[in-house]
Amino acid sequence: MDLTRTIKTRRSVRKFTNKKPNWRHIIECIDVMRYAPMAGNNFSLKIILVDDKEKIQEIADACEQDFVGQAQSVVVVCTTPSRTTLSYEEKGEGYLRQQAGAAIQNFLLKIHDKKLATCWIGYFNEPKIRSLLRIPEKIKIEALFPVGYEAGKTKPKTKIDLDNILYFNQYNQTKMNPPKKLEV
Repeated sequence: MDLTRTIKTRRSVRKFTNKKPNWRHIIECIDVMRYAPMAGNNFSLKIILVDDKEKIQEIADACEQDFVGQAQSVVVVCTTPSRTTLSYEEKGEGYLRQQAGAAIQNFLLKIHDKKLATCWIGYFNEPKIRSLLRIPEKIKIEALFPVGYEAGKTKPKTKIDLDNILYFNQYNQTKMNPPKKLEV
């Protein structure tokens, strides 16, 4: 795997074929989430793999996004807030978001590496998803990922120029200071 190429070619896919991916490949993609950094090495994620077509359709309805129903599987990523907030109090909530994001990025890259497709779904009716999948109230649903094979080709999005987002030594400083000469 060429990591830079994988990062640059990964994209969100909203059209799936009817071909069902090998569930073992999806498990491999989920497995790489375990290697993301976690505050205090306290793994706070829980993952639900859904392959029941009726439940997938109910998830699509709860997301109000029809394409989710085309997927052959849906991965639901959750966090257990108490594990991190007990250790880090109010900072724990921020750490949970960071940890989930890091783990999800690992998952997204592995999905792409496996020639599978997905789209990060952050908009959904949480009470409906919680009820459908019997997720306890104390567990936070972070995101949903419909998984399948891409139907057609999704156009890559134009990415922002690095010059528009990179600063040096302080906010809004767009030039790197030249290194100081050492006097000998």
